[in-house]
Amino acid sequence: MRRPLAIAAALLALYTIWGSTYLAIAVAVRDGGFETFQLNATRFVTAGLIMLGVARLRGVPFGTAHGWRHAALVGVLLVIGGNGLTTVALRWGAPSGLSATVIATTPLWAGIWSAVFGHRPAKLEWLGMGVGVLGVAVLTLDARFRTHPAIFLQFVAPILWALGSMWSKRVEMPNGLVASGVQMVAGGLVALPLSLALGETWSLPSAQAWSVWLYLVLFGSLVGYNAYLFLLGRVSPALATSYAFVNPFVALALGAWLANEALDVRTFVALPMVLFGVGVIGFVQRREARAARASGSA
Repeated sequence: MRRPLAIAAALLALYTIWGSTYLAIAVAVRDGGFETFQLNATRFVTAGLIMLGVARLRGVPFGTAHGWRHAALVGVLLVIGGNGLTTVALRWGAPSGLSATVIATTPLWAGIWSAVFGHRPAKLEWLGMGVGVLGVAVLTLDARFRTHPAIFLQFVAPILWALGSMWSKRVEMPNGLVASGVQMVAGGLVALPLSLALGETWSLPSAQAWSVWLYLVLFGSLVGYNAYLFLLGRVSPALATSYAFVNPFVALALGAWLANEALDVRTFVALPMVLFGVGVIGFVQRREARAARASGSA
């Protein structure tokens, strides 16, 4: 697959698949019988072991112990700090669509961490991120923020997810497949003691919950996670995390359709703002790619 098509396919996967995982997680932890960190532990350890097995069969070099340590730390930030806090908020009753709107601040935090690490985003990227986050701010005026205070846990989640994402670009890491596997296994293993410390009871989930779990493993983790890591290595941080601007609307639509979650008029005010932000980020990325190709051929 040519690189532009591969990038477009990875973005489409993140926009749609990760937008659906909020409702899937909510179903698994509220109605299906999974505990919060039980779901994270079993889901990510399984997906990570599959990824490492695929890497071994393909003869992918497993890298150094130093690289594995970095990958493990990144995995804890992503799986526990990012996904884990989201799962906790959904477990405590936060609406799935509204939860996704908070995660839409991820590109802004990615830009901030990128600047901290010395790679300042372009002015137009800041504009795109700012307008996108402003659109999300419109959504946060929703009264459900007051009735579901657990959603405020998720303001920490994108900060930690963005930190892990940006840090992973600046340290030694194993090959892509191996890095994915190590990150997921490490995050899943850290979820085990957290589950025990919180007194979670690992009862047998329902058949519906297991089907959701399988979807989260195959699509949310294996397809989505690797599409994200693929993008992190090939496009700007702003574009790689632009999924967070689109996911809320996928999550809101699915929540309204399948879980009877209410939609607010603010959604239709915020939608053009969010899409404008994503469009600006994409424009800057394409312009930078053309400039890089031009300088390389000069």
